[in-house]
Amino acid sequence: MMRKKRKRGAPPGPCRSHGPRPATAPAPPPSPEPTRPAWTGMGLRPAPSSAAAAAAEVEQRRRPRLCLPPLELLLLLLLSLELLHAGDCQQPAQCRIQKCTTDFVSLTSHLNSAIDGFDSEFCKALRAYAGCTQRTSKACRGNLVYHSAVLGISDLMSQRNCSKDGPTSSTNPEVTHDPCNYHSHAGAREHRRGDQNPPNYLFCGLFGDPHLRTFKDHFQTCKVEGAWPLIDNNYLSVQVTNVPVVPGSSATATNKITIIFKAHHECTDQKVYQAVTDDLPAAFVDGTTSGGDGDAKSLRIVERESGHYVEMHALYIGTTVFVRQVGRYLTLAIRMPEDLAMSYEESQDLQLCMNGCPVSERIDDGQGQVSAILGHSLPRTSLVQAWPGYTLETANTQCHEKMPVKDIYFQSCVFDLLTTGDANFTAAAHSALEDVEALHPRKERWHIFPSSGNGTPRGGSELSVSLGLTCLILTVFL
Repeated sequence: MMRKKRKRGAPPGPCRSHGPRPATAPAPPPSPEPTRPAWTGMGLRPAPSSAAAAAAEVEQRRRPRLCLPPLELLLLLLLSLELLHAGDCQQPAQCRIQKCTTDFVSLTSHLNSAIDGFDSEFCKALRAYAGCTQRTSKACRGNLVYHSAVLGISDLMSQRNCSKDGPTSSTNPEVTHDPCNYHSHAGAREHRRGDQNPPNYLFCGLFGDPHLRTFKDHFQTCKVEGAWPLIDNNYLSVQVTNVPVVPGSSATATNKITIIFKAHHECTDQKVYQAVTDDLPAAFVDGTTSGGDGDAKSLRIVERESGHYVEMHALYIGTTVFVRQVGRYLTLAIRMPEDLAMSYEESQDLQLCMNGCPVSERIDDGQGQVSAILGHSLPRTSLVQAWPGYTLETANTQCHEKMPVKDIYFQSCVFDLLTTGDANFTAAAHSALEDVEALHPRKERWHIFPSSGNGTPRGGSELSVSLGLTCLILTVFL
């Protein structure tokens, strides 16, 4: 018995049609087959006749087609697989790399690489950043920002020698912060106010004959013989004692420094440090080298060079102090948060770092520059010789070897050589400039240049500079 031939559609092409099929005229019935189709085996369909294939090809050409290149097909396949993994009727998890990055910026925006404890806090923030990226890794597969962040974290941890294991910063510093770490609780206050600006720091330095750089970056040369307070606020007191350098001269230098770290809640008891010429200890007067409990001391002394250079780091008030002995005299440099430096009563207003030397104690021109050495260049001829062994020219040469930039530190060096004849003052001025570069928070203010009343660099002829030097030396020695 002949089996009735089943009507077949056109064979599938490489692209599928989308949308309703357009109406076409009915195809004419195929001619009857003269013979029975050959048997092709179990489960296999007979090959279509040539007439049916031709009709199917015509029909296929009339259909609208959407053809995709292989790459786009692959992307569609990958997207389908991700949707399947996300679960039925569920949106895929959101990549939260932007949130991770925002938290990291919030945790580090108040940090300053020059401050003590920066590396520790930065590593904590990096570990928190790394943990956040790990938690969102599945949702961020294929996200270029995510992969860039992962590589960046790895590089930063390597640069800062951060271990992968250790404490992490909290993204909610309002809840958890260290009350004995100023940078930690200062960051918490900024977070609560929604303010991303880091706390402001102030710098003060004293060196040489003595030359004072105030918290306001005013530069003065003073007499201030005897004991004078540099700082006296609710957290810290610093007092210096100055003695004459040359008999018959008003020029003085520092031979004693006393620093009192006042008791602060549970962070530290009161600690007193005292240094005098030829006795620069690496401990407080009670024999201890730190204050506070636990491994992370809120106050500690670090000896950098035995008998010549010590540092004090007070984490609980965000303050760093450098004390040096250069030659026979002492120098001091300090960085302190502005809000703490300004915390004092009206009775504590005599502070050289805050308000400068009294006018009666100044031996410069009152504009932050030494009158002896104004101008861009120093005279090449020796018109004035203030002290045996040094002329203006030789002092200029010696100071220029240590300080190529002819700023106020260079000029102070020349002044000290001419008024004392002590070559150690060259090293003192150079060390003072190094301390500025280590502690001053604003690089653009490291160097101070002599300026006229309108703030422009002041020039002058060699004769006017020499006459100015003569007047100053007369002032010093009379």
